[in-house]
Amino acid sequence: MSSALDKLVEQARRVRMTEPQKTEQRISFAFGTAKIENDDVTREMVAEAARRQE
Repeated sequence: MSSALDKLVEQARRVRMTEPQKTEQRISFAFGTAKIENDDVTREMVAEAARRQE
């Protein structure tokens, strides 16, 4: 890896996401995955399902 890339990877290792950030990341991942299979899925549908799981 280049020196610049090494520095970026090292910085990324130190990032700690908050719980709300983790929740948004999970919703985003679930939405992207579901959208591939079903074009009718909306982000709001996924967010609502995540809220019901809490």
